[in-house]
Amino acid sequence: MERAFRLAGLLRLRKLQEDEAAGRLALANAELRSAEAVRVGTQATLAAHSMPDGDRLAFARGVAGRAALGGLVTEAVTVAGAAADVARVRTGEWSATRSRSVALEKLEDTHRAEVRSEDDRQEQLALDEIASRRAASVGVGAGGSMLADGSRNGAVR
Repeated sequence: MERAFRLAGLLRLRKLQEDEAAGRLALANAELRSAEAVRVGTQATLAAHSMPDGDRLAFARGVAGRAALGGLVTEAVTVAGAAADVARVRTGEWSATRSRSVALEKLEDTHRAEVRSEDDRQEQLALDEIASRRAASVGVGAGGSMLADGSRNGAVR
């Protein structure tokens, strides 16, 4: 079994693509928050606007001011909606790049587990070989078995 993950280069590329998509998503979300803040502020300004008491000229200015604020609210709502659309698109892009990365990450995890299993198997074979050589050199089979203190069980002296 190969020790190196064959698709490591592709996984690095997918991670970079995912990072770029995450950056674009973060930027889109920041723009959305900013647009929403402008919208909320403009709506609050419109809600706080009151019509002046007095002559017809003051009332006409009040109506014109309110109409202008209404236009600004409409514009802010449109900008916020467009920012939300961009954020949704960026979320979809990030999700797609993330799913491609996850598939490769799972393959890499499987590969690592297989390499670890093979390493454990090789280590166990080496330990078994060492134990069988040690047992053969001590002569366990002829004259009894070896006890923990080094004496023989069943050996004739």
